[in-house]
Amino acid sequence: MMRSSVRTYSLPALAFVLAAGILGPAPARADGPSFDCAKASLPAEKAICADPQLSAIDLLVAKAYKGFEPAFGGDKRKIARGLIADRNACKSDTACIVSALNNALQTYGNAPSWVQDYNIALIGKKALDVAARNPGNKDQPLPSAVGQCATTHIKTLTTRLGDDPLETASPDAGSAATFTNGGGAVSYDREPGLAASKVGEPVVMCLIAIPRDCPRDDDRGRVYYSLDLVAKGSWALPDSEHLCGGA
Repeated sequence: MMRSSVRTYSLPALAFVLAAGILGPAPARADGPSFDCAKASLPAEKAICADPQLSAIDLLVAKAYKGFEPAFGGDKRKIARGLIADRNACKSDTACIVSALNNALQTYGNAPSWVQDYNIALIGKKALDVAARNPGNKDQPLPSAVGQCATTHIKTLTTRLGDDPLETASPDAGSAATFTNGGGAVSYDREPGLAASKVGEPVVMCLIAIPRDCPRDDDRGRVYYSLDLVAKGSWALPDSEHLCGGA
């Protein structure tokens, strides 16, 4: 079952990541992908073949799938088809593709830290691009597909259980937010990005993970990367206190 552990950065740190391309050396092209690029026909496949990091991640996904056993008795191949559909729906959007591949890795086991760094670098850049195309910060619908981003505003900032304002709460009370587009974010920890934000500030939210290994009709735990356009902090958190299959 997927568990989000994506690392986040403040906007200055994100700028450093983008300038560096990726933290650490890029994997060699010989490390992937899992398919023959000469036969690539879909836009997502061609984008993977054109990017050494995506090629390496695709191969990691194929290797991780071999040892994967569904947590809730689901059909292994059906889960894989859902994850591949997420990837293919991205077409040539590399920020979307890396989110879909990272989601697959976390579904099948665990994503290496460099994969998560690359995911944050690309989705962070996309969030900035989305903000630049919406200078008035007009509210947009909550993203419904992996890799989609939208501008919204912070509606509430509270503790995890929603009973106290986050600003004055104790550090062990967790944190939570709701947004004017109907989205949410919650953490058992005091999330620095949320703690630095204010109600009413504009935020770009990008859907980076949709759980696929879940009990029937349990769709909790979608993970959104969010960037506060005023406070400049960011976070990647699920939309519910428990992920699918939880209490």
